[in-house]
Amino acid sequence: MPEQRTYPNGVTCWIAAEEPDPEAASRFYGALFGWTFRNIVPPGAPVYLMAALDGSDVGAITVTGASGFARWVTFVATDDVDETAAEIELAGGTVLAAPRDAGSDGRTATVLDPLGAEFRLWQAKDHPGSQAVNSPGTWNFSDLQSTDPDTAKRFYSRVFGWHYLGFGPTVESMIAVSGYGDHLASTSDPQIYERQAGAPEGFADVIGAVDAAPAGQPDRWRVKFSVASRADSIALAERLGGTVLATEDQVWADLADIRDPQGAEFTISEFHEPR
Repeated sequence: MPEQRTYPNGVTCWIAAEEPDPEAASRFYGALFGWTFRNIVPPGAPVYLMAALDGSDVGAITVTGASGFARWVTFVATDDVDETAAEIELAGGTVLAAPRDAGSDGRTATVLDPLGAEFRLWQAKDHPGSQAVNSPGTWNFSDLQSTDPDTAKRFYSRVFGWHYLGFGPTVESMIAVSGYGDHLASTSDPQIYERQAGAPEGFADVIGAVDAAPAGQPDRWRVKFSVASRADSIALAERLGGTVLATEDQVWADLADIRDPQGAEFTISEFHEPR
């Protein structure tokens, strides 16, 4: 039987939405993706709504932090938050919130890369990260949108050891963590190599992509969710008060960028065999 999904050092492992009204956000995402929620903090503390699909944790919704605006945040696994935070500063990044314990679940820090893209570090204890991924209604990838992809790639390679794979002219900078596919095959996803038999070599190690940021947009991490039907999900998101910002047809997927009713932006992705 597959083991609990765990995340080696340098692999994106968790996502959380920060929203002015977490309860309203939970109604939107619950209807859009089929998620259920439970508040895991004591009464009187700011809510932290753990999202689950079919009983497996997929992400979370909490109240907006110091930024004051709605957004999705991506966490990267590390074996040692304190050491990684120190290395981020040496590599030209910034530590916005120093490493701290998050109860018994793990240890975290909030950081910026040298170009200003914010992300979180996560050193797992009781909670390793998302337990359902890459299926309809769950997190697929987090992609970095950067105003200077070459500088960004050098930074993340130094801090996390990432390397980058090109799969044709439309997919040039996929982020790969060496050995991640083997880790999945030996733990939570024993059939990964059989299931990806037609995928390009190295794809099992992929955790996301580095893309050029759209004109006028700052550097940021963008979350992507798998859906069974882009058209159906677009229609549902609009009925729920979301806004469709753009659509794109790629070799492996049909995408749509969406803004939720409180302003957090994300991407939905309908996978298909290459055209």
